[in-house]
Amino acid sequence: MNPQVKAFFDAATATLTYVAWDPATGDAVVIDPVLDYDPAASRITTRSLDEITDFVRATGLRLHWILDTHAHADHLTGSRTLKERFPEARTAIGERIRGVQLLFAGVFDLGSDFPTDGRQFDRLLADDELLAAGSLGIRVIATPGHTPACVSLLIGDALFTGDALFMPDFGVGRCDFPAGSADALYDSVVERIYTLPDATRVFVGHDYQPGGREVLWESTVGEERRHNQQLHAGTSKAVFVEQRKARDRTLGAPRLLYPSVQFNIAAGELPPPAANGTVYFRIPVRR
Repeated sequence: MNPQVKAFFDAATATLTYVAWDPATGDAVVIDPVLDYDPAASRITTRSLDEITDFVRATGLRLHWILDTHAHADHLTGSRTLKERFPEARTAIGERIRGVQLLFAGVFDLGSDFPTDGRQFDRLLADDELLAAGSLGIRVIATPGHTPACVSLLIGDALFTGDALFMPDFGVGRCDFPAGSADALYDSVVERIYTLPDATRVFVGHDYQPGGREVLWESTVGEERRHNQQLHAGTSKAVFVEQRKARDRTLGAPRLLYPSVQFNIAAGELPPPAANGTVYFRIPVRR
């Protein structure tokens, strides 16, 4: 069954969230929801989630799963807050999140009380697992590189690539985060994504609107294979890795890197309050 797909664009982080559903049954999933965070005021709001909530309720959809393609480094996940609004839905992420949790628990000195076995999520997804969402079947495809735990999600003819693959005029995700790998991303795109049928619809995790063009979010595997400016079918691994690493050296850290990673490896749960009752993110200082 090929799903209907509705995209929601968060301009502050250039993030795309998707609702995918079976119009015959109303069975649905949400992929990569955003919880709004203003770092200057250190305030969390729910504008983006309100749009999704209103759409799901107005359309009469039954939400089964809230899925994150990876632990994002540029926005806070709305998965836990969305689950509070739809208690029958469950949260899921790729099973390699455990390695990411272990890595960043050390980076942020989260202590032995922070679980690194993925228990914060309702389900950890294995490569090539088939996840049921009512009448929808979701194939999990491990696509590491941007992070070691990235997955793409195939629902019928619709592939949700997270940060592995963007629109053809932009390219692919960066690979310079801890445990990221340009070599692994090349293999993920060429061996896992580009082997799918050309007509497979591709829904990207971000759109940075190169040249100031309008927001776009849907491509196809065939278009990506032929025209992706960083990694098309004729790009050699050596050339891609060299160019990806060179590009990554020019990039600054995402604006919400530190709060996002801490929040997202905990499946959208805030750190426990300090003795004064206030919740704090940990921000390392570099000298």
